[in-house]
Amino acid sequence: MARVCQITGKRTRSGNNVSHANNKTKRKFYPNLQKKRFFVESTGEWVTLKVSTSAIKTINKNGLELTLQKAHQRGTLSL
Repeated sequence: MARVCQITGKRTRSGNNVSHANNKTKRKFYPNLQKKRFFVESTGEWVTLKVSTSAIKTINKNGLELTLQKAHQRGTLSL
């Protein structure tokens, strides 16, 4: 599976390592992804999602179902 958050759509970004001598070499910035199990209260089931830590905070604050609805409306939901 790719390194993409299933809720926010965050993915690997590219950039440069810059040395003291100002030499630039390509590098990658990876999102902080975690595999996490969430309980869906409406169905009574556990779901495992690959989400960024910022998405985990959002789910803890707003709830899983509301967060999934908003992600679906934005078009970033990939299940």
